Amino acid sequence: MSHSAPYLLRPLALIALIPATLAATETASLPDNALEQVIVTATREAKTRSELAESVGVISEEALEHIAPAHPADALNRVAGVHVNNLGGEGHMTSIRQPISTAGVYLFLEDGIPTRPTGFFNHNGLYEINVPQSAQLEVTKGPASALYGSDAIGGVINAVTKAAPDAAEFSINGELGADGWQRALISGGNKLGESSAFRLDLNSTASEGFREEADYTRTSMSGRLDSQFAEGWDSKTVLSYSTIDQSGVSGLEEEDYRNNVQKNLYHGDIGGRDIEAFRLSSELSYTPDEKSLITATPFVRHNTSAMMPSWMVTYDPNIRDTEFSSYGLLLKYRRDFDGGEVIVGVDADYTPSEYREERITATQDGEYFVDYARTGELTYHFEAEQTSVSPYVHAEFAPSANWLLSAGLRYDVFEVDYEDQLGTPNTDPSHFRPASQSRDYDNLSPKLGAVYKLSDSHQLYASYRRAFRAPTVGTLFRPGSSEGTTELEPVTSVSQEIGLRGIVAERVNYEVAVYDMTTENDIVSYISNTDEGNDRKTTNAGETSHQGVEVSVQAPVGQQWQLGVSYAAMRQQYEDYSYVFSRFDPSCFCMVSENLNFAGNDISRAPESLANVTLAYTPEWLTGLRMELEWSHMGDYYTDETNTQQYAGHELFNLRATHDVGEDLSVYARLSNITDERYSTYTSNQVGDEDLSYRPGLPRSLFAGVRYRF
Repeated sequence: MSHSAPYLLRPLALIALIPATLAATETASLPDNALEQVIVTATREAKTRSELAESVGVISEEALEHIAPAHPADALNRVAGVHVNNLGGEGHMTSIRQPISTAGVYLFLEDGIPTRPTGFFNHNGLYEINVPQSAQLEVTKGPASALYGSDAIGGVINAVTKAAPDAAEFSINGELGADGWQRALISGGNKLGESSAFRLDLNSTASEGFREEADYTRTSMSGRLDSQFAEGWDSKTVLSYSTIDQSGVSGLEEEDYRNNVQKNLYHGDIGGRDIEAFRLSSELSYTPDEKSLITATPFVRHNTSAMMPSWMVTYDPNIRDTEFSSYGLLLKYRRDFDGGEVIVGVDADYTPSEYREERITATQDGEYFVDYARTGELTYHFEAEQTSVSPYVHAEFAPSANWLLSAGLRYDVFEVDYEDQLGTPNTDPSHFRPASQSRDYDNLSPKLGAVYKLSDSHQLYASYRRAFRAPTVGTLFRPGSSEGTTELEPVTSVSQEIGLRGIVAERVNYEVAVYDMTTENDIVSYISNTDEGNDRKTTNAGETSHQGVEVSVQAPVGQQWQLGVSYAAMRQQYEDYSYVFSRFDPSCFCMVSENLNFAGNDISRAPESLANVTLAYTPEWLTGLRMELEWSHMGDYYTDETNTQQYAGHELFNLRATHDVGEDLSVYARLSNITDERYSTYTSNQVGDEDLSYRPGLPRSLFAGVRYRF
């Protein structure tokens, strides 16, 4: 892996060269293009890309229909610098300006509302969103604006729901594919009287999985009601409900990864999870005059989860039942003035929750885990009530025709009241149980941005943003063998970014972004060997740096071809990252402890580069046909903090074709992993362990479907 700064910064030359080289391509007026593309994430209102001092990738409704994503990764990995891996079913980890991990440094939104409250992050959270039936996916890379709080460090993914139609419509989409893949997408809507309209979407998906006993099912329903009560009064009500039943899928050691990729060490219900997610929100908007807007958005969430953590089956097998409900309100007032606007608001959220953890005994048949039995012994049972109140202000001002300045400030206050429900004294050192207590955090996050209009076709932007991540309720109060987790501090981050975007000759859209992010008090979990076995420890571990360059280009090639390119080069390092590690030393047959400091090393599981290239063909000789070849690249990365072993990365090729047979009927197919490449979606090992664990990716697989619209 290269440690050369010049290698990372070579694309920076583009920033100096593009405006001068392309100045002659300026036009008096531009058609609809990337600069005018509407983005709603930044302020929860429609903004054109040209107004934003940040890098935002967009997957449109048209693109989602053509991609027909079976997994969120199929769509999101087209965005420069974004990688979502596939852990089976729709399980995933995310990497946006951060390593591939389960860390809660991302904010998942639906119509600008977090799908989960702070403190309840789930790295699989995108499977609670109906991605294939969304109107648009927006990915804000790096910290978000002042309208968003905890977790928005690496990035924000916002799924925008489809608006209710103006007239009756109905569509059905049936899809079959490899390994028992079946999916039905049904959508319809109509007007309700003169002032309202509704939409309903249904997603029913099932798959047996390409590995043994890796079946997966989901059912999602979403509804939206758009109304206009009177002049200046509008409302949008969104209901989302999903159930997910996912089997556990194990990692494989190298021998099986190379020669027996279908193997799964978890059989039956071992490692499985059942999820139920419900969300209801209603945004009421009032426009008292042409310069003002008031919005109030009450919302409710309810989630239940029953899961057996697969990563703990070998050393601490248990079943966890988690339930939480959220009751919140987003209030916002926008006032326009000559040359700018001011937004003031407050977000409030109250989330009571309950957590129960029961010991189980797992039964093995050789190396396979085949069954389990409940013991009736609860290691944890607690209730936690979390309250957050977050006022903010966001302002934009254009001092001249070429400048747009923005500034924001957000103040987040959290209080968590934790109550242990077991009551009996804790005598088990492998499962420390905190006493009932309250914890509180507060954080002040300034945000600054500027956009400079180089010409009608090119813009330069820059931003400075502070962000943070509060420890999750589970990390604080389910410490395992770690002592003192209730003293964990929030993770903080400072990000600086500069970018250039534009359109050339009304045809070629481009964007180049360069960022530098520093994160402190990172929360790390690791396995430490003891006389009694393996213990998982959790601590604040120091400082990390994250630097990178992201480039995206969309361009027609002649009359029948379209090219899309996204590329990111990254360098992510430990600046001050240490913890005490215990291990068994065979030379003395004793346990030894050492302070490990990885300062100067590359961050584990942080890819050096990411790329995605699509070449689409829409022939003139057959109207309605679109074919697309996709190349997806994952660069190499170190598999642990010691930087002694690497995953070499992979290259994947996918082929898609869609044919609109008529105005109402379409057929499509996709062939994933054309070359049948053996690759791993996640490769790791623990410090001190030379054996790598691989999560094999999908082999060559064919899927086909039919869409019919009434």
